[in-house]
Amino acid sequence: MTLRPDGYVDRVTDPLIAEALDVFGAVVVEGPKWCGKTWSSLNQAESIFAVADPRNGFANRRLAQLDPSGALDGPTPRVVDEWQEVLGLWDAARFRLDESPVRGRYLFTGSATPADGTTMHSGAGRFGRVRMWPMSLLESGDSTGQISLSAVLADDDVRPTPGTATAARLAEVIVRGGWPDSRTFTAGQGQMLARTYLDTIARSEMTGLDGVRRDPLRVWSLLVSLARNTATPVSDATLRRDIAQSGPASSSASTVTSYLDALTRLFVLETIPAWAPGSRSRARLRVSPKRMLVDPSLSAAALGLMPAALLADLTTMGFLFEAMCLRDLTIYCAANHAEVRHYRDETGLEADAIVARPDGSWAGIEIKLGAGQADDAAAKLLALARKLTANGEPPPVALVVIVGVGGVAQRRDDGVYVIPVDLLAP
Repeated sequence: MTLRPDGYVDRVTDPLIAEALDVFGAVVVEGPKWCGKTWSSLNQAESIFAVADPRNGFANRRLAQLDPSGALDGPTPRVVDEWQEVLGLWDAARFRLDESPVRGRYLFTGSATPADGTTMHSGAGRFGRVRMWPMSLLESGDSTGQISLSAVLADDDVRPTPGTATAARLAEVIVRGGWPDSRTFTAGQGQMLARTYLDTIARSEMTGLDGVRRDPLRVWSLLVSLARNTATPVSDATLRRDIAQSGPASSSASTVTSYLDALTRLFVLETIPAWAPGSRSRARLRVSPKRMLVDPSLSAAALGLMPAALLADLTTMGFLFEAMCLRDLTIYCAANHAEVRHYRDETGLEADAIVARPDGSWAGIEIKLGAGQADDAAAKLLALARKLTANGEPPPVALVVIVGVGGVAQRRDDGVYVIPVDLLAP
């Protein structure tokens, strides 16, 4: 029996948390605020210590500060929620696990990463980590899950199945977002939630992270710039120009770097690193990461875009659709013990995403809002595969075009998969 909350919706990361509990004494479940970390941890826990519980004048926080080891007492697995507010809890758990290395004792949940060196010990060998994100379309009920990414990576055949998403529906889902609380919201309600989220980040979370004051106007300007350049390898220099043009005084390179680091530690900023093929490749690569806010609803809110505005600007909608697909791919790849990367070389040959697996195998993915773009996307992927294999790389395990509107799941005659995003699952 666990503390599984009523109405809990199963998450793709649930098996990853269970797997980590079987290996480590403590598991850190981390991700942005409101993404469901606490509920997912309670789903596998027997007790909880909530540091931020306001009852009795925040008695739990005071207890944790006075006696961090005592706060760990209780049936296990025990959730220690928002542990980073009292860093001594980490060291107390590490000490207990050193004394008695029992697996699956603690679930530490946190929505911010402390600065390096703020705990006595790294926790290596005692603490595992599981990252969470806002809900994928599968988790929010907006994908049927009929086509499995794992099956595609295994080169299985795909039964022809039409997607049913319309442009209007995708615009609604983008604006509403993947926050568990917004699953039943309208797009307007979802944007209100996302706007409040961003305002909280700008006004308090960026300073509360480490006590360093950060100008809310600069934070907002940076968030807007990141939203405008979502899912692209935007440079720090471009972000600095955007901030300067938006009104606040110009920001130094170190200031922008500091703000980006803070957004990353709050799990608000997501980066998709560039993929570097094996050492045999002779291609000169462009290695800047793609950057995007952790959920497309945040980008839509930062830009003030409702569904009608997206439908009137399909170029912008295409970028936000790509960001949504990259969010889902990141979640599904984690379930398959793989990682998402992107590729671009000196000739301009690129892939929106590369699924990179630990054994060195890879799959190339292009993301297109409309199925009418699938032919061009498939041609790019085939050209990429030819070039890389000619340079000595192993052939891809799959080439995939993920589409939004009008697609039919299939494996084409040229071997490229086409998968509507509203059918996709891990």
